[in-house]
Amino acid sequence: MANGRKALALALGSVAVASVGLVSCGGSETPTAEPPTAGPNGERSPNGAGGSESHRQSAASLKGKTIVLDPGHNGGPVKGHQVFVGNGYKACDTSGTSTDAGYSEHAFAWDTSQRLQKALRAQGAKVVLTRPNDTGSGPCVDERAEIGNENKADAVISIHADGAAASGRGFHVIKPKPVKGLNEEIAAPSSRLGDAVRDAYRSGTGMPYANYIGTDGITVRDDLGGLNMSKVPKIFIETGNMRNKTDAAKLSDAGFRQRMAVSMAAGLTRYLTGG
Repeated sequence: MANGRKALALALGSVAVASVGLVSCGGSETPTAEPPTAGPNGERSPNGAGGSESHRQSAASLKGKTIVLDPGHNGGPVKGHQVFVGNGYKACDTSGTSTDAGYSEHAFAWDTSQRLQKALRAQGAKVVLTRPNDTGSGPCVDERAEIGNENKADAVISIHADGAAASGRGFHVIKPKPVKGLNEEIAAPSSRLGDAVRDAYRSGTGMPYANYIGTDGITVRDDLGGLNMSKVPKIFIETGNMRNKTDAAKLSDAGFRQRMAVSMAAGLTRYLTGG
């Protein structure tokens, strides 16, 4: 356990340093790390930045790796026709949720994915996004899975924010449940990917595990086309609950979204490098 925690701390620190100076969508610099502070509701304080040696080691730590980022939903009109998801049919896409103040899930997912893309590219990774902007419609959920497959991705992460009851707080990572003849071969590596991202996200953001679903920040599902149709390791992350006042404030803050991106990058790095 001690070695695992040390590796995670190094990964978080090195990614945080590599991400310093990233520019927010509004054009201003956003913080990537803060001194440890005590948090309410049992939240753990985020880790600080790592040293220059870990930064040098991380500069090309993901060279040769391909990562696909799937920003959940889209900014255009929803395509509601049904598509096959491996064991049934679901809508091509849905509109997603939003905070009470009107900050949409699709805009959140797009912004956070842009930040995560920069952090990963800073480490030498090839990064592919499933949609080119936050104004168009689609692609459908089955097409998003195929983008990861066609690119032979080493890892895929679909970024979302939940729309649960307002009393629910926290985040959870969704792993694929094996579906016979579809995704059985990627269930085990996807599980390892999910654990790495969950641990890094929890450590780096201080967000608690969801108190309304899952166990220790993990849920397993077989009804999501993006997971059922994937042939490469893939997970979803519900980064927080937009309907909860406390979570919504964090998700709406550009500086906190930067911290989310750095933390997810650290989890992906840990998984891909065996850290």
